[in-house]
Formats: sequence, C-alpha cells, structure tokens
Amino acid sequence: MKRTAIAVACLARTTFDYEEARLMYRQTRAQLESRQMVDWIFWDDLVISPEDASRAAEALAAALPDGLILISGTFHLGHLALALRKAVAAPVLLWAPEEPPANGGKIRLNSVCGVNLDASNLYKAGADDYCCHVGGAVDEDWLNAIRMRAALRRAHVGLAGYRADGFFNLSVSDAQLYERCGVLLDHYELSDLTRPFPGEFSAQGLSQLFDCGGLTKSQCEKTAALANALAHFMGAQRLDALALRCWPEFADIYGIAPCAAMSLLAAKGLCIGCEGDVEGTLTLLALRALQEEPAFLADLSQLDLPGNRALLWHCGVAAHNLWDGESPRALDTYFAGGRGVTAGFVLRPGPVTIARIDTARGVTRLFLQAGEALPTKKELTGTYTWARFARPAEELFGLVTQNGLAHHVAMLYGDHTAALKTFARVMGFSLLE
Repeated sequence: MKRTAIAVACLARTTFDYEEARLMYRQTRAQLESRQMVDWIFWDDLVISPEDASRAAEALAAALPDGLILISGTFHLGHLALALRKAVAAPVLLWAPEEPPANGGKIRLNSVCGVNLDASNLYKAGADDYCCHVGGAVDEDWLNAIRMRAALRRAHVGLAGYRADGFFNLSVSDAQLYERCGVLLDHYELSDLTRPFPGEFSAQGLSQLFDCGGLTKSQCEKTAALANALAHFMGAQRLDALALRCWPEFADIYGIAPCAAMSLLAAKGLCIGCEGDVEGTLTLLALRALQEEPAFLADLSQLDLPGNRALLWHCGVAAHNLWDGESPRALDTYFAGGRGVTAGFVLRPGPVTIARIDTARGVTRLFLQAGEALPTKKELTGTYTWARFARPAEELFGLVTQNGLAHHVAMLYGDHTAALKTFARVMGFSLLE
C-alpha cells in the first residue's frame, strides 16, 4: 500500500512568543519524521504573513498531499489557514500544541484560540473536512482516517458481473461513487476471472489448511486454480479491490462457487467482496488501511435477544487466519447443488468493530459499532461468530433496519471507532452509530 503524504505548516504571529513556536515546530517536526509509513512535506519556516501563506500554499499544494496539518504555533491571522486550505485540496488537522508556562502573566502562544479562529473561518466558508486537536502528540485517529481516505481515493476497484440477483440494496451509482469516495469503478465479466494461471495455491496446500474430506479431488483442484486465477487477474488489472457476483451463475460457469478461494486470498491481503457488494468491498478496503489483518464481510444473521448477542455469519469467505484455533476448519459443499466449496470455521473471540459505507436516498453514511466477538461453538457451516455490542441487540437491529442499511457489515478486530468517526468527518459521510 502506498505511503500517505501529509503536508505540515506552522502558523504564528509576532505579537506572541513566536520564537517558542519556532522551537516547538522543530521538535514536532523531528517527532513526526520518526514515524513510519508517512511521507512528510514540511514548510520549513513559520507562516506569519499572508505572503508567507501564499508561498507555502503553492509549494505544499504541488506535492499533492493526502492531508494538511496546520499547527497553531501561536494565535495568528485568519488569512493563513484559509489560503493554505484553498490551495491544498485535502482534509485539515488544526493542531494546538500544549501551552507553555506563562511568562510574567502573559499567555505565550494562545494557540487554542488560533485553532478556534481557523475552525470558525473554515466552517463559515463551507469547508467541513477539518478536525481539531489539542496536545503534544499528533492525533493518531486523524492520521488513520487520512490513510483510509487515501486508500479509497487512490484505489482501482472492479465489479465482476453485477450485484447478486435481487440484492437491489447493494446497487451503486458509478458517478456518485466517484463524487463521494473518489473511486472509479471498472466492470468486468465473470468469464474474465476464471482463465487458468499458475500460482502459489495447490490442492495439497488446501489440505494443510482445511479438512477437505468432504470435497472431491476436482473440487480441491478447482478451488486452488480459482484462487490463482483471481490473484493473477487482480494483479494484471492492478485492482486494489474487487466486488464479485459470486452467485447464482458462478458455479454453473466454473463448476464451484468462489467462497473458499476468496477465503484464501483474503488471508493474503486481497480485498474481494461477495455478492457484488461494492460499498461493502470499499469498507473492507478502508479498514485494511487501519491494520494488516483482514476484515470479514458478514451478514447480521441472527439475534439472540435473551442473550443480547448477534450472529455475524457468511457462507464461507472469512480469511482463514481469523480462525479461533479450536473449531474444526473445513471446506464444505453445502449449497449451489453441492458445488459450494466454502470455508467453514468459527472466528476467534476478541474486541471487534463493525462498519459499513452505505448510500441511501442520496446520502452516504458510515455505520459503526464497537463490540466483542464471543467464544462460539461450531454448530453451523460457513464462517461466523456470535458478538455482543455497545447497543443492546434489539436496538442495534432497529438502527440497521430503520435506516435501511444494506445487509452486509465489515468486521475488523480491535476498537477502531475513534478513527472511523474521524474518517466519516473527513469524507463527509453521515454517521450511524
């Protein structure tokens, strides 16, 4: 994944302790430069006058950054942030460092007031993609949000086939997708995906990961070959993510359904969403920017109201490295007339976040909920876990259904709610939580 590029400038005014601001900026720059996975673009000196802002804006904009950090070194002229934001078309973090001890009773920086000024100016100018932060270290949630935004805006995303039959709620507008997420969606035929290519997967390798006793030799070979073909196709087309119409005709075209192959590829970091769910696939892609471990695109499948828990299940596409390490891990053929070839296991327990990018009635929303994947006994085919969330299960289901949310959510291990809330803000998404 390409590194995120962040532009940084420090704003000041000579009526405050701008030399302290300059020292602080040098220290902050050293702190930021030590971080991995970010390309930093710094304006070297303090930005004090409108003329300084014009020069800094021109230089920083030329680098095409993914985000812009404006450090309020001291209180400053309102021109500065507006000029920089006008030139640099990226979300802004307005950052006030910690105020040093007063000198003779005088506030030395007044940087928080500077952030207040800039936020007010940006808001009243119609710019809503700014965030504010006070403290000695950079806002990690904002950096993660910018990574997610950059992952979408740089992505080459494909849709193979169409959405699954009857799943009208998964439909997207290509033009609206470009407007809201910066994503260009390319369309492919299902037949494009199944042309054989050599690769790392083999029938023998499958048997080392799964119990394949319920499969024929041909089904094992087809599963491995399909994983190789899909990996090659995505590489050849330079796709960062692919939404795949995996039924009803895929098994007729190829002889097996693609679920198990998708499980193999998800564990390798490839983002493939089932049932032609483009926005669900984009959610997987955004979450991949948070951590290397893959997310799981699941149905909210059952509610246990007395136990206040919900079943996150899908027919067998979860990455095999999300396995709980105890349940049987097998490949099954329980649907598509015995041609399913799906992964089957229980996912491990632990803190999780579920999320979904979803558009309805002209508004793009981000659904978000933190919870806990619970220890779960294997009683079903497919990949799944019972989970409990901050909202009671009945309320959670009401939130989903009353807002017309599509029936897939992406589950990622860990509590990422703070970063995802910031992501919603910088993307201009409405928040459902």
